[in-house]
Amino acid sequence: MGPHPTVAAIRLAVRRVLHDVLTTSADPHPLVLAACSGGADSMALAAALAFEAPRLGVRAGAVTVDHGLQAGSDVRAREVADRLCALGLDPVDAVGVTVGRQGGPEAAARDARYAALDATAERRGAAAVLLGHTRDDQAETVLLGLARGSGIRSLSGMAAVSGVGGRYRRPFLLLDRDTVRRGCLAQGITVWEDPHNHDPAYTRSRVRHEALPVLEKSLGKGVVEALARTAQLSRDDADALDQWAADAQGEAACEDGSLDVARLHTLPPAVRRRVIRRAAVAAGSPPGFLFARHIEEVDRLVTGWRGQKAINLPGGVAALRSNGRLFFTPS
Repeated sequence: MGPHPTVAAIRLAVRRVLHDVLTTSADPHPLVLAACSGGADSMALAAALAFEAPRLGVRAGAVTVDHGLQAGSDVRAREVADRLCALGLDPVDAVGVTVGRQGGPEAAARDARYAALDATAERRGAAAVLLGHTRDDQAETVLLGLARGSGIRSLSGMAAVSGVGGRYRRPFLLLDRDTVRRGCLAQGITVWEDPHNHDPAYTRSRVRHEALPVLEKSLGKGVVEALARTAQLSRDDADALDQWAADAQGEAACEDGSLDVARLHTLPPAVRRRVIRRAAVAAGSPPGFLFARHIEEVDRLVTGWRGQKAINLPGGVAALRSNGRLFFTPS
């Protein structure tokens, strides 16, 4: 008898990613790490990696991050590491981080977590790090992006492959959370539920437990699937527009690093604003704090010029129009 259908679906998703890693890695036996919190999604991911990797000649390990935000979190991280070792994963690292305050608690924890994952992957020489985000997580991300009004890139959600060199892989973006959790139950895998996932103080928790259920009650059960589908369609559009913007930026660039306003003015608004954003980020403005309202203000230096003063942007960057050119300089 074969594995439970949910277990089979989970393993197939991981197997496909491992095949892709093998085709792109120079190492015939690359190391792949599962990022694991101890929750159902990431434990299912770790178990599938432990099962599939040896069959493909891939070395499989894991990393769990202790954010230090709850009493006893270090003990819990060691317990998760022990469970990962019991699955046959090696190496397994439990990494403690200090969570800052910049951008709010959720963003700060995310930044600390990814910094730890990056450092561990570099130290271990890992070809890829697998993340357990599901289709439900994708829907939540799209809804959050819609609420922020940050444009089509925010609506594109999480990419199946991201990070430097395609380090991060998300095998479960086409699987719903219930499927993944039933897979854990079918295998008798012990999981830990982070209380933050139910804490209404966190925006994503409110989206998960309040906003999405209301939408599904009002609009039907297809909301999660529709939002996830929107993510993929938006990503395709955003990728095309980003490439257009990269080409347009090169054509508008002057030798001193400024941008020719006349060339910018002829671009469609969606492309021109992308060029402005790219230039601002290149000048040192942090992408996570550069919002649509900032880009719109700079855009008016191109389309609604009335002799305005410089526009101050996050990160100590100023946008200034002078002599028909747009400059991004330290403020």
